Amino acid sequence: MVTPTADVSTAKPEEGSLELTEDIIRVRAYQFYEERGSEHGHDLEDWLRAEAEVFGKKPAVAEAQHAEGRSRAAVA
Repeated sequence: MVTPTADVSTAKPEEGSLELTEDIIRVRAYQFYEERGSEHGHDLEDWLRAEAEVFGKKPAVAEAQHAEGRSRAAVA
């Protein structure tokens, strides 16, 4: 007899777990803000950095800045 198993690609996380993950990201992003001395204007950078940390990925902002630095170096 074959037992049905959940397909990881179609399985949806529970709503509560999504809210918890967002709360964790929000708290970590706020920690980055505080570490910077509460300097405004870096909210997206802080959010993406926190999100990357939570999910174990490289921050998208850092990748964009790195690519931008390479394109500037190529022009110079």
